[in-house]
This record gives sequence, C-alpha cells and structure tokens, in this order.
Amino acid sequence: MSAPPLSAIGEQVDPVSSWTPERDDPDGVFTYVDLSAVDQDAKIVSGARELACAEAPSRARQLIRAGDVLVSTVRPNLNGVALVPPELDGATASTGFCVLRPRARQLDARYLYQWVKSPRFVSDMVRKATGASYPAVSDRIVCESKLPLPPLPEQRRIADILDKADALRAKRRTALAQLDTLTQSIFLDMFGDPATNPKGWPNIALGDALIAIRNGTNAEQQEDPAGWPITRIETIAAGTINPDRVRWVSADPSLVENFQLAPGDILFSHINSVDHIAKTALYSGTPTRLIHGINLLRLRPRLECVEPVWLLHLLKHEAVRTHFRTRCKRAVNQASLNQTDIKSLSTYLPPLSLQRAFANRITAVDNLKLVQSGSLTAHECLFATLQHRAFQGEL
Repeated sequence: MSAPPLSAIGEQVDPVSSWTPERDDPDGVFTYVDLSAVDQDAKIVSGARELACAEAPSRARQLIRAGDVLVSTVRPNLNGVALVPPELDGATASTGFCVLRPRARQLDARYLYQWVKSPRFVSDMVRKATGASYPAVSDRIVCESKLPLPPLPEQRRIADILDKADALRAKRRTALAQLDTLTQSIFLDMFGDPATNPKGWPNIALGDALIAIRNGTNAEQQEDPAGWPITRIETIAAGTINPDRVRWVSADPSLVENFQLAPGDILFSHINSVDHIAKTALYSGTPTRLIHGINLLRLRPRLECVEPVWLLHLLKHEAVRTHFRTRCKRAVNQASLNQTDIKSLSTYLPPLSLQRAFANRITAVDNLKLVQSGSLTAHECLFATLQHRAFQGEL
C-alpha cells in the first residue's frame, strides 16, 4: 500500500465560535479548559473547572464541542493535546489551544487525534516554534501543517487499531499508579500518619536517626561517560536513582573517598523549586559506583535503628514534605532548606523489626511494578510501531 496523500489540516476543519463570558453572561457560570487541564502524558482533559463568567480569564474564549481536537500552541515539545469528550460539549477552551473541528465527511476526529500525537507532527511543530524561553506556534502554523489523508473508512480503521493499542498502554499506566497508591496504603496501615502518630510510637528527631547529613561535591561535571558517574537533581525519579540521568566527574581519589554513595544512602533535594524540595531517592547500589553531587543532601541512616526503605517512605509522605516546604527560604524561582530544619523534624520511630517487615512488603510490590513496567515498555514499542506504519500507509 502506498503512502496516502498529504493535506493541510486547515482544509479539513471548520471554524470555531468564540464568546466573552464576562460580557455575554455576566451572572452565569461556565466550564473552562485551560492549558493545565490537559494531562500531557495521558493526552486527555483531566482538569476542567467551573468558573463564574464575571471572573473569566482573558483567554477563556473558544467554545468547544465533543469530538474537537485540542492542540496546545505553547511548548509544542510537550505535546499537550486531547480529544474533547462528550461531557465537555459546550465548554470553553483557552486561546492557548488551536481547536481543530474535523469536517465529518472528510476527516475522522479520532484519526486526527492520533495524528497530532505522532512524532512526525510533534517534530514539525517543534521545528516551526519561535521564542527561546517560551516556544510557541500559531494556529496558522498548526492549520498549515499537513497530515496523511486516506479515505474516511481507512481513517476509521487506523483510528480503531491505534485506539486499542493506546488502551493497552493506559491499562499498564493505571496498574502502575495503583501500585504506587498501594505502597502509601501499606505505610499508613502499618505505621499511621506521621503527622498525628495514632499508634503512639516513640518520638525522635530525624537527625538522631542519621549518622550524617552531607552536601555533595561541586566538582565539574561533564557529559562524556568518563570517570565516575555523579548525581544531580534530574537523577531522582519516582523515589529511585535513574542511572541514565547522571553526569560524570574525573576519578579523583579524594572524591571517591569523600563522596561515594553507599547502599542505603538517601538523596534529598534541598535547593530547587518549592515543588521539588524534599524530593528523595534511595541508593540501592546501582550503578555500582556513584558520586554524590551538589544540591542533593546525602542522608545516611543509623542501620541499628532505621531501615532505609522505611525512612525513604517516611520522607516521601505528603505530611512530611509539606512540613519541609513550609520551612523553606524562598527566592526568585528557587527555594532552599537548611540542614538544621531537616535534622529537627520531629517524627516517630517504630520498631526496627516492623520497619524491616514493611521493606519486605515494598520489595514485593516493587517486583510487581517491574513486571508492569516491562509490559508498559512492550506496549509502548507496539504502539510506536503501529503509529509509524499507520501514517506511512503500511498498516
């Protein structure tokens, strides 16, 4: 099968109506979909909200219908796109979206939705974006971009296949999210809320549970994989250390002696945006050698009384993270937390045997997550293959 002909998106969509809520219905309310309402990973609208018309933002103008395709025109590399569901028919979208309303006899909405998620479309938008600090494209650029346009029945067939493959990916993501929730539930069931200590565990200052807190080295980092890998804030992902996001430093013996991480060490973000303060990760020994970099504190637990996995989940608890965030010193685009505030955190200390039992249960959950992650990776590869073939006319 040959590749389908290309057509400009703008030739296949109808114009969208607009209104001014504060002028047209000053006493009413409306449903608003702004840029933050679109989940950039799931590609769905997940955060629409009700607003009084009198308080409408200046960007709340575009009237959307079920089946419209929303394409964020800012930061196109993030691919903030979504298909408008039936429950949002008649809602109002931000002018930060290019709203694409397919002509039913020419372009299938689900096919268009799958197209604007494709790497070909995203790379085209990124290439045409302007603005270094806030890259964006115009509605005109979106509408002038071209998509493969096979006959309508073929569009629907392709959309059906990609929708089913997409659904498999979504199930795996949901399963992983549920496992994350399970670990939180296990912690609360075994130990209770750290903010209230309902089980009456002995109180302790966090500093008394640690051998030391130490900042990392400010040794010059490099991109080339030579010497020893070194941590940075991007190294921390979902409570673990991502070895693919390290940089490198020279194998200076003093760095190795003073800053090499040991299994059980916990990295703790103390200089960053407020949302990333108290972001943590446990070093399990992988990679086998790792240098501790600047702006991440190293918390080394007293193993005779603290199980590192338990301490990690204590520090990840929202009540604890909120405590630390409220004590930050704040500057423009950055917050910082000093070691004294960390050491002085008053918390509970359950028996070590119970902490270890918790760690064993978490290990079992983590093994399940590995299985689900592997399955998600396989589904991601399948979807990418189908997506590529679909728009090449090879599906």
